[in-house]
Amino acid sequence: MKKKSISPILIVDDEEALRGMLSRALMAHGMDNILEASNGLDARFLIESEKPKIVLLDLVLPDCSGVDILGSISEKNPEITVIIVSASADVEMAIKCMKLGAFDFITKPISIPLLTACLKRVMHMQELTVENELLSKEILRDNPSNTKVFSEIVTNNSGMKNLFKYCEAIACSSYPVLITGETGTGKELFAKAIHALSNRAGSLVTVNVAGIDPNVFADTLFGHVKGAYTGADDTRKGLIEEAERGTILLDEIGDLCMDSQVKLLRLIQENEYSMLGSNTKRTSNVKIIASTNHNLLELVDGRSFRKDLYYRLITHHVCIPPLRDRKDDISTLMDFFLDTAAREFKKQKPSCPQELMFLLESFNFPGNVRELKSMVLNAVGEGKTKTLSLESFSTHIKQVSSFKNMHIDEEYSTEYFAGLKKLPILREVSEDLINEAMSRSGQNQTKAAKLIGITQQTISNRTRKTEEGSTR
Repeated sequence: MKKKSISPILIVDDEEALRGMLSRALMAHGMDNILEASNGLDARFLIESEKPKIVLLDLVLPDCSGVDILGSISEKNPEITVIIVSASADVEMAIKCMKLGAFDFITKPISIPLLTACLKRVMHMQELTVENELLSKEILRDNPSNTKVFSEIVTNNSGMKNLFKYCEAIACSSYPVLITGETGTGKELFAKAIHALSNRAGSLVTVNVAGIDPNVFADTLFGHVKGAYTGADDTRKGLIEEAERGTILLDEIGDLCMDSQVKLLRLIQENEYSMLGSNTKRTSNVKIIASTNHNLLELVDGRSFRKDLYYRLITHHVCIPPLRDRKDDISTLMDFFLDTAAREFKKQKPSCPQELMFLLESFNFPGNVRELKSMVLNAVGEGKTKTLSLESFSTHIKQVSSFKNMHIDEEYSTEYFAGLKKLPILREVSEDLINEAMSRSGQNQTKAAKLIGITQQTISNRTRKTEEGSTR
């Protein structure tokens, strides 16, 4: 018997030549944690002492039957996956082994591609099982345990804290992570946190892949050897090699062209790549994180994004909510950005009037957290008093609203009343508009007034007249 490393694959077979062939074949596929046993006694010892995750088990051993070892593993170590490797194609024996808990039954002579494919399925299944257990534990906790890792993401929102716990649970997985969210929600900050939580020895390398040419994509990720193409005067390593044992963030993955998607898919599936101009296969030990502000399922339906790549990336999915869906964070973010701006401009931190908070809570923030930060920095930078002025914020909101309405004014004017046989009178329309604004603002008159561009007094007068009319 031969010990090589912790949590290995254990090969149990009395044929030394076969064990050696299997060991070499598996190591060539990146499975270098291999143990060997030539009999049942050695196998039982290694199972207890080394805790292998997978056992390749021959049924005919010099001192016992492999069926006995299979039964013992199923009873005492059910977390171990057993694959039977036998010279016999006996269907009844195969059924018996499967009933005793074997994962698969492979006959000799062994097909290495068939065996490695089986092992990869087992590893995937085992890893997902561990991750699901970790995820269940993380979600049950009230707060994330690594709060320092998330210090750059300012929030008190419960949904965001659940995302933190999810990130903790999946960070050590070798499978890709897909981060989705609108512009300005903090996708790169989440990528940094996941990388930090993964405890990987390498660094985090970021590359924007939007619209990048397929040849440039391959050169950027995989590098090239000298003479690979005209101008390739020296060998240059790619970002995959730079990020070795670390993490690579592929930003704007939704804009990656189809040819490059094929190259990325091969990297994820096989963990192998070749430098441009070389036929030598290299093994990658890089965690892949992809981010996008697109809905990838819509791109799949539109046939601009590969379905198989999508399902490879979606194994772990972090979907960051927009700021409009967590408005309880606006006051927290305001306070944080006011501190930041005061230090930036070397000013005293200004106070925030309540009217401003009403205004911000009625705004949808198409640019999300990044937009709020820019608004605060601009207001503090140009401010001359100890209280923040509403003017800077109002101007920005009007500009954004005007831009959004530029292309819908004509549609609005021609179609808003198109389904009505009789046009409503102005008073009816204004009452409906005020009622809708009050509903959206939670019956807060000040907020409702900000939403539709009138004064709070106007709404108050309308409400009072309506109440007086109803009592007559």
